Amino acid sequence: MCGENGSFNKRSRYTNKIILMGNNKIIGAKIKSIRDSKQLSIEEVAERSGLSVEQIERIESNVDFPSLAPLIKIARVLGVRLGTFLDDQSELGPVICRKKDSNDSNSIGFTNNSMENRKHMEYHSLSQDKSGRHMEPFLIDVAPSEEGVDFVLSTHEGEEFIYVLEGILEINYGKNTYILEEGDSIYYDSIVAHHVHAAAESTAKILGVVYTPY
Repeated sequence: MCGENGSFNKRSRYTNKIILMGNNKIIGAKIKSIRDSKQLSIEEVAERSGLSVEQIERIESNVDFPSLAPLIKIARVLGVRLGTFLDDQSELGPVICRKKDSNDSNSIGFTNNSMENRKHMEYHSLSQDKSGRHMEPFLIDVAPSEEGVDFVLSTHEGEEFIYVLEGILEINYGKNTYILEEGDSIYYDSIVAHHVHAAAESTAKILGVVYTPY
């Protein structure tokens, strides 16, 4: 594994949430619709997922969204794939993503929950509408990190693979910190608390693949 070991003692007042972009405005409505169809109350979903009732209410109302980790936990409780929240239709055959067709309709923007509400990461789906998939591949644009900001680590079932296309990436993983440069990659178990962000004040572009068991 590429990178440098380092001590980790960061805890933060910041969390991640999603800025709604394109078709992702319907994520909250889809979660509510699936929850209602399974006759589950918000309280039941909160208890089973480990999230708060308030957080789920805000998600369903499209007020704000969590990072992928809470969405994966909600998907597990509802018995659906993570991709179910992102898709408009299902494609049984191969799904091809053309660079010329890339736009905000297949992207999700994450922000640090600061007063400026600054965008942190923008995910571009490479598998949208692929039926029955277990992997979620993304091209991810990573904005520079704010100096002095600590990050809240997240954990969920599954595995993640990251390959750095441009820039320098910092990954907090458990008690360790790894630095990845262009051409470096990392594969890790998502059940271990982690956070991915650009190193220092640089931008980065990465290929990220999330696998979630279903």
